[in-house]
Amino acid sequence: MCGIIGIAGRADITAPLMEGLARLEYRGYDSAGLAVVGSEDAEPKRRRCVGQVKALAQNLRTQGLSGEVGIAHTRWATHGTPSEENAHPLVSGTIALVHNGIIENFRPLRSELEAAGYRFESNTDSEVIVHLIHHQLVATEDLAEAVRAVVKRLQGQFALAVISSSDPDCIVAVRSGSPLVLGCGDGQNSVASDASALAGLARQAVFLEEGDLATIAADRIAIEDRNAAPVTRSPVPLKSGQEVRLGQYEYHLQREIFAHPDSIRAVLADRLQGDRVSAFDDFAGLLDRVEGISIAACGSSYLAAEVARHWFEELAGLPCQAEIASEYRYRAQVIQPNTLFLTLSQSGETADTLAAFKKAQGQGYLTTLSMCNAPLSSLPRLSDIEFMLNAGPEISVASTKVVSASLVALLLLAMTLARRNGLTSSREAELVGALRALPEQVQQVLQRDADFEQQAVAIASQNHALFIGRRAFYPIALEGALKLKELSYIHAEGHAAGELKHGPLALVDENMPVIALAPADDLISKLESNLQEIKARGGRLYVITDQSLASRLQAELECAVIPLPDTHAVTAPILYLVSVQLLACHVGLHRNTNLDQPRNLAKSVTVE
Repeated sequence: MCGIIGIAGRADITAPLMEGLARLEYRGYDSAGLAVVGSEDAEPKRRRCVGQVKALAQNLRTQGLSGEVGIAHTRWATHGTPSEENAHPLVSGTIALVHNGIIENFRPLRSELEAAGYRFESNTDSEVIVHLIHHQLVATEDLAEAVRAVVKRLQGQFALAVISSSDPDCIVAVRSGSPLVLGCGDGQNSVASDASALAGLARQAVFLEEGDLATIAADRIAIEDRNAAPVTRSPVPLKSGQEVRLGQYEYHLQREIFAHPDSIRAVLADRLQGDRVSAFDDFAGLLDRVEGISIAACGSSYLAAEVARHWFEELAGLPCQAEIASEYRYRAQVIQPNTLFLTLSQSGETADTLAAFKKAQGQGYLTTLSMCNAPLSSLPRLSDIEFMLNAGPEISVASTKVVSASLVALLLLAMTLARRNGLTSSREAELVGALRALPEQVQQVLQRDADFEQQAVAIASQNHALFIGRRAFYPIALEGALKLKELSYIHAEGHAAGELKHGPLALVDENMPVIALAPADDLISKLESNLQEIKARGGRLYVITDQSLASRLQAELECAVIPLPDTHAVTAPILYLVSVQLLACHVGLHRNTNLDQPRNLAKSVTVE
């Protein structure tokens, strides 16, 4: 999940390297480093430090560094703790290298290199690559040829960028399982883990395909495929990056939670036509053949898929299976005819979701559809149908507004598929009306910010918490538990409320906060029984419920109650999603955690 950027230019490229590296910090922030070469350098010049990119920037201000060709890296640790010794770039003689991914056969390679006299300064799997390239240059003086020979020996997934003081005009880059994009600019060319890092550096982007090796110089780019044959990859225009400012907020996470209404409006824009959904009109003939849905996703995207499963089955009458992508790729599937394979990913580069997609190809699915927030990423480019969420940049590692955007997109698809199975025009108009009302209703939830903060104070003093819900609100309970773990480091679990008596009730006592999602639906009497079970055992109840139920539940249960605006039953899970995220945010604030960069995590999960 590390971030890579490299620039080949004709003037000092240290400053633009650092700007690009800062845009990649969501991919890891354990350590950072930079290496440059110039025509008069005997070996690469390097700076590394533990911590965030800003620490590296401070290092460079006190110890200057300049060069015309360079590579930089921000790390999410896999092998080896965060330390300067384990930080990239890694160096062997005249060679410097940055790596994103995992080398699975590094142990035998390391033993071989140690026997040949190489000394290792790090505990990383990556260092074997730089030493292998240095060793290979004994047999060939061509850097690209040496890299190509070494790549054939590596097992795992990786993106590499390599420079050499013996060949100071170019960068050699390789894609094998981890994404890389090239930037074409004026007087300089570049390479990065994703296109966001190239904003301001390039006019066009060229996406490397699996197995590609590229040689990048200031005035040229040459690409070879996995068979070492020269190839041309079509460039696409690269838009300028959208600058994101914190404004009144301390953290991007807060800004992004309060951007839910705007993100929902953006998803709906130009996708409703009067009282009907028009989002998938271009694919109406194909989607009319769908007889089932299989969704693969990870983390919060997977939980959104679990909510949508209820919509596909209840509204559209179609069987739906929500899959954790990292499990899907390693199990056998029975694929029913005319099944749609759908992937959800904020970044479009999630390794497990991409691997699940690649496994699904050729297995007999009717078609593939991706819902993603990054238009130039791998998943939408590979899928038959792409649906861009348009939720705007999401900087915080914990996904928030993209989850609500995903839910809205999934509901639009469910309504589209439901037409064939009896969704009447009047029912569709009713649901479209509920969607149009949703941004304002979410805004009303956010206006309850003080209520969530008040309840967060007590929860923040505990070390455990339970979230419970039923039906489509069970995955929202899981999302609440996930966000509380990410943002506050409190151990939290989500459970289906009816399962309490089958084990989790043993955890309930006066020190266990239980956050219950209690919408005013046909299961409310069942849920109230569950809440009474918790109260009878001394549990500390925090009930999030519809406005119409709030007074009664507060009187009967004598517990903390946060009312939400009454809404349509189909869109209600989205209001509850926002509420559990807002609650977790306030708990994290009271525990003084870094809401944007939770420990041990990174946003774009590009390793298995």
